[in-house]
Parts: sequence; C-alpha cells; structure tokens
Amino acid sequence: MSRTVNGEAWFGDNEREVLRKMIHQVSDFSGIRVITYAVMKNHFHLLVEVRREVEISDAELVRRYRVLYPSPTLWQPMSADALAKILEEDTIEARQIRSGLLRRMHDASWLMKTLKQRFSNWFNKSRDRFGPVWAERFKSVLVEGDFKTLRTVAAYIDLNSVRSGIVEDPKDYRFCGYSEAVAGHQRAQEGLLGLDLDLAKYRKILFGAGMAPKDGKESISREDALKVLESENGELPLHVLLRCQIRYFSEGIALGSCEFVEEITERINRYRKRPARPHFIHGFPGQFLCALKAIRKNTYR
Repeated sequence: MSRTVNGEAWFGDNEREVLRKMIHQVSDFSGIRVITYAVMKNHFHLLVEVRREVEISDAELVRRYRVLYPSPTLWQPMSADALAKILEEDTIEARQIRSGLLRRMHDASWLMKTLKQRFSNWFNKSRDRFGPVWAERFKSVLVEGDFKTLRTVAAYIDLNSVRSGIVEDPKDYRFCGYSEAVAGHQRAQEGLLGLDLDLAKYRKILFGAGMAPKDGKESISREDALKVLESENGELPLHVLLRCQIRYFSEGIALGSCEFVEEITERINRYRKRPARPHFIHGFPGQFLCALKAIRKNTYR
C-alpha cells in the first residue's frame, strides 16, 4: 500500500485509470501476478504473488520489454526489436543487458519503485508541477499463501470503495480487481480465479465480509448481503453482466461466436504489426460469446 503526500485526494478518474494501467504494465514486465488491487483517491493497494521462475527465454524477455517500453524513450532509447537482435548475437554486451533485465524480474520492491516513479513522472508532467507525489516508500505485509488468508486480504482490498462510501457494490467501482474481473478483463479474472474459486463464490465472500461494519466505516446492508448470499447465490443476473461488460459492445471490433470472431481476427491481423487476439466473454449463460477489442495505445505516454 502507498499513500499520497499528506493524504491529498489528487486522483480523479483519469489519474486512477492511468495508475490502473501502469499496475498491469509493470507487473507483466516483472512477472509478478496481481491477485487484486484497489486504486483510491489518495492511495492504492496491491495483493501480488511473487513467483520464482527458474529461466526466462530471450523471446519472453523481449515480450516483457515491449510491454514496459512499447516505444523508445529518452530514458530507454533501445527498441524491443533492437533488443531482440542484440540478445540473438549473444555478445558480452548482450549478456550484460540480459543480466540487467533479469535482475528486475520477480522483485516486489522493484515493481513498487518503478510503478510509483512512472506514475509520479506522468502526474507531475500532467499537472505542470514538481516534487514528491507519494508520502513514503510503501507499506508491505507478507501474506501466508493459503487460500483462506489470501481471500480475506483480497476481499479487504476490493471492499475499499464500499468502506469509503463511494459505492454500495464493489462491482460498480471500476478501479479495483473485482470490478475489472466482472467487466471481463482476462488478467483480472486470472488473478482472482487463482484463489481457487469462481467469481460467484468470491462475490459471496465480499458480501459476507462487507456486511459487518468496521471502525465506523460504511458497510453493505444486511438486505443486500442476504440477497447476494441466499437469493442470487453470488451469481450476477444477465442484465447486470451486460451492463458491466458493455465495453465489449461499445468498444469492440467484432462480437459473436468464437468461430466468427477468430475468422475476423485472422483477416484483421494481415494488416497489423501488433496482432489482435479474440477474448472469451465469461459469465454469460451457455458461454457462447467472444469479442475482438480495439487495440489502443496508452494515453499517458
């Protein structure tokens, strides 16, 4: 967890969206799995799994590098294509570069340092300001890896927006892992599904934990909690899922059966440098929908 200087509520929708994207970008590069997160107006929480990989191939190293540096910058002028050629030559320079990149992998401290530095640079530039954004290094807690403990911590993080009185249902707060998973984001779904339960069971955990008020904070009403726990059994109605996943209909290139979307994807990729990939839309009865989303460049670079 990290908080802004003096707890200043600097982060509006745009700032929180930028930080959300940066979390996924930096974690993908470092090979650290984000189980869930919450970005608030003056702080953010991350629950991550640091996995120790024995070996990372050069191809995977280049892929991760391209995620973090999609285009050359003043601080990192080497392109991903140039890195691939250098690593292929396997010279002394290549080994030094490879070693330097590998040292940045699977390190939670490096992830937080890089994430906060990148966001601070963007934030100060966007506000035409200078000076620190974050009040401190960051606070961290080592969490036992059993599912019960992980689910408790994950629920605490995803319920931040409810305790703050922003929303009554965590699915309606777009800057947290649970809401992102409900909206169909594959990476967010994979994070929560790693808790060995599906989204319906996790929703029941959220409403069970959120029903109990704590330290004078807002809580989920008993009526709403019982509805989710007993009447709905954690399942979201189809009309609610459609509303949560409306981005597929408003931002997508193609929508339909997986066979149809795969055919469209193959045709489109003939003209793209960065290949598009179809995404299965989870949560619909019959599990029949796939979508092809538009590929957008990051707006914060």
